[in-house]
Amino acid sequence: MRALVQRVGSASVRAGVETVGAIGPGMLVFLGVASEDTEDVARRLARKLAALRIFPDGEGRMAEPVGERGILCVSQFTLYGDVGKGNRPSFTGAAPPDRARPLYELVCALLGAERGEFGAAMEVELVNDGPVTLLVEVRP
Repeated sequence: MRALVQRVGSASVRAGVETVGAIGPGMLVFLGVASEDTEDVARRLARKLAALRIFPDGEGRMAEPVGERGILCVSQFTLYGDVGKGNRPSFTGAAPPDRARPLYELVCALLGAERGEFGAAMEVELVNDGPVTLLVEVRP
């Protein structure tokens, strides 16, 4: 399971014309589920994300976890895009929707996250909070 994590001042996601999720300061998570991922992997990733110390403490150092800040989680199967052969990405490493959806929902629930609409074409808006973007991966 892969997560692209961005520290944000605010973020929102729209599906069509409707805003389906929005947060103020916190963490935007783009979440990709691999074919071999399990509930155990989802639980481990959620714990890791909740514990990431990417927010400034009183001295400005990245030392605090997300805590009571908001979390917005958006499904992103393209995190498993492979361009090793040619220039057109292959997504064979991504889990099919019927397998990915319950694991995505589990991570969101464990994090208490606002969420996008699984499988929908979405528009994400964000305001960066510093140069903090991380790729977090947990494997079976």
